[in-house]
Order: sequence, then structure tokens, then C-alpha cells
Amino acid sequence: MTTVSPMHPYWPRHLRLDNFVPNDRPTWHLLAGLFSASGVLVVTTWLLSSRAAVIPLGTWRRLSLCWFAVCGFIHMVIEGWFTLYHKDLLGDQAFLSQLWKEYAKGDSRYLLDDTFIVCMETVTAWTWGPLSLWVVIAFLRQQPIRFVLQLVISVGQIYGDALYFLSEHREGFQHGELGHPLYFWFYFVFLNALWLVLPGVLVLDSVKHLTYAQSTLDAKTAKIQSKLN
Repeated sequence: MTTVSPMHPYWPRHLRLDNFVPNDRPTWHLLAGLFSASGVLVVTTWLLSSRAAVIPLGTWRRLSLCWFAVCGFIHMVIEGWFTLYHKDLLGDQAFLSQLWKEYAKGDSRYLLDDTFIVCMETVTAWTWGPLSLWVVIAFLRQQPIRFVLQLVISVGQIYGDALYFLSEHREGFQHGELGHPLYFWFYFVFLNALWLVLPGVLVLDSVKHLTYAQSTLDAKTAKIQSKLN
């Protein structure tokens, strides 16, 4: 009995993807484009955070704004593209479609119109994306809501990412080649783990500042009440 190999690089190997058109751009080209754009955005935000802030910001705060600027770009542009064109990715050769076809080598759910993936990415793109840009502006302009925004966005990112990992774990990691150094460990594990670790640090940062603000308010309120009594 002859076994016919599938005409695509995705897992599980028995998937039938009739409309699949292989990428005509090499992997390095796609990754270089993504990381170059992110790098330019980091440098731009770093410089902007020095010149546009109403009060001087420390190194940590400026780095956090670079993170949120990249989040806004990734969420709204990269993931936003997915939410708009996920049904057409298999046969499309636009740069961002090819980028998603490359990433799908680590998680083929992105090519299967998976309900969870589509819903999760839609919330991420059009909720956390715009809010990420707002938090950059909020810190530059010292808006009182800035740490609330940082907390909400970071918790939302952690929640979505946790569900992303857990849903694939429950399905037996069947949508990628388990243990592959690039597709599994870099695409699936490392890139997504960033949205657990860094938001986790930012949650702690937000809690610290909000707790201090509430403690200060409580102390002032108690002082006022004591004077009235």
C-alpha cells in the first residue's frame, strides 16, 4: 500500500488543505521583516519617550512603553490581519498571509478556521491593540488612568495566552511538530511565553503603584476625618 505524503508542511500530517499555496518568500525574509519593523518601533518609542513625556521617565518605564508600542503593532497589524483574512490565508501570498502560513507550521489551528483561535485573536487585535497604544500616550501625558490601563491590558494578555497554551495542551499538541527547535520551541513556546512573562511583571508593577495610591488616599481621608471629629 502506497502512502501519499501531504502537499503541505503542517500538522497533523493527515490534514487536507486543498487551497494551500506554498510561500514564495524564504523564512528568513519573513522573520527579518517582522523583527525589523518591531526594532524600528522600539527605537522610535524609546526616543519619543524621552522627548514627548511631560515629566522625565526612567529606563524601566521607557522600556515598558516600547513593549506596549510593539504590542499595539503586533495586535492591530499582524493579528488584525489574521482576524480579517483568516479564511483566505491558505491561498494568499500577501506578506502578512505568508507570515501566518509560516507561523502555522508551529500551530496549524491558524489555517483551520479554529473557533477559539479566531475569537481569541479578534479580542486581542481590537481590544488589547488599541488599549496598548493608549497606555503609551497615557504614560507620556501622565494620565491618571495609566496604571489601570496597564493592569487591564496585561491581565487580558495573560488570560488569552494561558487559554491558548492550555487549549493546545488538551488537544495533545497535535497542531505542530512537538519538540521542533524552530516551529515548536521558538514559534509556539518562546514567542507566546513573552506574553505571559512580561505582562506578569507589568501586573506586579501596576499593583504596586495602585496599592500605593490607594494607601495614600486612605491616609489622607483618615486625616481629614480625624480633623472633622
